[in-house]
Order: sequence, then C-alpha cells, then structure tokens
Amino acid sequence: MLDVTVIEDPEAAAVSLDPIRGRLLAELAAGPASATMLAGKVGLPRQKVNYHLKALERHGLVELAGERRKGNVTERLMRATAASYVISPLALAAVQPDPDRFRDQLSARWLLALGARLVRDVGALITGAAKARKRLATYALDGEVRFASADDRAAFVQELTAGVSALIRKYHAADAEGGRDHRIVVALHPTVKPQPAELSHP
Repeated sequence: MLDVTVIEDPEAAAVSLDPIRGRLLAELAAGPASATMLAGKVGLPRQKVNYHLKALERHGLVELAGERRKGNVTERLMRATAASYVISPLALAAVQPDPDRFRDQLSARWLLALGARLVRDVGALITGAAKARKRLATYALDGEVRFASADDRAAFVQELTAGVSALIRKYHAADAEGGRDHRIVVALHPTVKPQPAELSHP
C-alpha cells in the first residue's frame, strides 16, 4: 500500500468523493476486509457495499488482497491501494489554477494556485517514475516559526527571499548540457489551528 496517491482521472475523483465510498476507503486503509465485514461497519446491506467496492476497484482505488472460504461462499478481501488520496487539479483540467496568469507574492490565492500546480506536477512525476521503474528525486522542508511582530515577519520574508535568490543565482546553470530544470516553491502562511474534534485524537 502506498502512503499517498494522486487521483488524476475525473471519474476516479468523482467516485472517491462519494461519502460512503470515502468511508469504505478509510476502513480498507486500516486493513483488508470483505463486503460482509464492511457492511456492519458502515450500516449498509452487503449488496450495496459490493456495488460501491466494484466502483472503487474499477478506478484502481481498491484492489484484491485475497480470498477466503466462508461456508459455501468465497469472500473477496479488498484493501485500499493507498493510505490516503489527493485529487490532482488535472481532474478538473479545464478550470485548474494557473499561477502564471498573475504573480503576486503576497496573494493567498496565488499561493493556492502554486500549491495546486505542485500537486499536479508531483503527481504526474510520481506516475511517470512508477511506469519507468525509477526513483524520483525530490526534497521538501517543513517547519513552523512564531513571529513576535509583523515587522519580524516582514524581515524574515526579506531575508528568505534574498537567501533563496542568492542560491538560485549561484547554482543555476542555464547552458549546462544534460542538466535538468527543477522548480522551487517556498511558502509562508499562518498555521491553521486544529478544530476541537481534532484535538480529541492523539
């Protein structure tokens, strides 16, 4: 099972967004189960669960984990293909965000468009690397900082911009034969506070 997979197909995205199917995916991410086992957990008849499982299987969101005999019946044990799923902007290709339409470093909507492009591009790279049976070279840095004042935040942004820009100038080799272009995205936004329901879980 993958840690996370990106859904690019519009039909697969629509299937995954159904609340019942989302619940089934969550149950199957925890471990393989049959339609009968799932029926009791989600409060639906086994036939209905089977219907939803077949839709998920058609789009590669669940897969056969094994079979077991129960009396005269052979039960199919299904499992999720990933622990979690992200829907790529490619699923809404005609209206996906385009960060090149406008550039405003202080715009939250531009940051959102950059994030959407990041999901789209990395999702496509993961798919391509899997088909080529190659590793994908990526890097990510995640941190949290508390600013004492708005002035400190502005100073941080200024230093961050200068530092990253200096590194780009130092290592960018526009004429290097055999070199490969890489995209750099640096984001800064307020931390989202956990909701009360989230606080109750460890």
